[in-house]
Amino acid sequence: MTSVFSFSALRHTRAPALLVAGAMVLSACISPHAGSNGLYAKPIGNAPVTANPTPYSAALSCMGQYANAGSVTAPRIAVGRILDYTGKQEPEGGAKITQGASLMAISAFAKAGARLVERYDTSVSELELKYANNKLIGDSDTDGYRKIKAGSVPGSDFYLVGGITELNYNIASNGIDAFGGDVDIDDPKGFLNAKSYVLNIGLDLRLVETRTLEVVDVISYQKQIIGREIGAGIFAFFNNQNIIDVSAGTRALEPVQLAIRSVIERAVLEMSANLYGVSGPDVCNFNDPLGTIGLTGSFVTAYDNQGTNNAFTRQDPSRWHDSRDRTVRRRLRGRYD
Repeated sequence: MTSVFSFSALRHTRAPALLVAGAMVLSACISPHAGSNGLYAKPIGNAPVTANPTPYSAALSCMGQYANAGSVTAPRIAVGRILDYTGKQEPEGGAKITQGASLMAISAFAKAGARLVERYDTSVSELELKYANNKLIGDSDTDGYRKIKAGSVPGSDFYLVGGITELNYNIASNGIDAFGGDVDIDDPKGFLNAKSYVLNIGLDLRLVETRTLEVVDVISYQKQIIGREIGAGIFAFFNNQNIIDVSAGTRALEPVQLAIRSVIERAVLEMSANLYGVSGPDVCNFNDPLGTIGLTGSFVTAYDNQGTNNAFTRQDPSRWHDSRDRTVRRRLRGRYD
């Protein structure tokens, strides 16, 4: 049998062959055998850890410096459950709204310099108390076992509770879709689309006096969130043989969870100003050179070394990063001489 090979057949099979070859090349980039470092592949990306501020974090830090300077006695605050009451779910499962609003509020109060007491997750403390009550925990500074002392746990003066109560889609939207080109099939065709839309979230928080259960402060805030989408493309035939189809676009949505953090921080800021007796942003004219309040929160120093500890470097994105901090880069993790 004689086989016939034609350039026409080659032309028709060229594109599928290129696709198959490209797929084989891409699949060869990942080996089924782990390398000498124990990995199949190295993850992409090396962005450093950064602070996670909102537009209100700087004001919270100012409030914290004002409180820490001794101008006021910061009350003890406990944060309870701030739940998601919107009931909105993702199609594939899971809530659309963060379930960690209470943790955001704790961080906000820390930035504001409040004295926090833990009431949100006391499971470890309760277990330690149970072990200590059964004389199972020993401390080096006690006689045999840890003693349970009455009144050793400080109480809260106020506690914060509430919930995320609104998530409204498509409050407003607009857009344009355009398609153009000559009626001749060989002439190029193009399209353009642009869309924008607005949604919002809202929450209701209340501050309760612990001893009397009197609600002393209530705040309801909402924040609108914007999203946009832009796309363009071209489609054309060339010489009745080649096709070009190119499209590009961009899509962006203001982070919904960051918007929730912003609303919580604004509410905590207003409540803290009320508790501290602050009239307004003029408190930011005060600056404590030894203040330990920053955009990442507050802390208690373990030793009397505030001038040399890491209090002033927590917001530096290059600190401790193995490819951005020279001090770390000079040494590998593990034992060395």
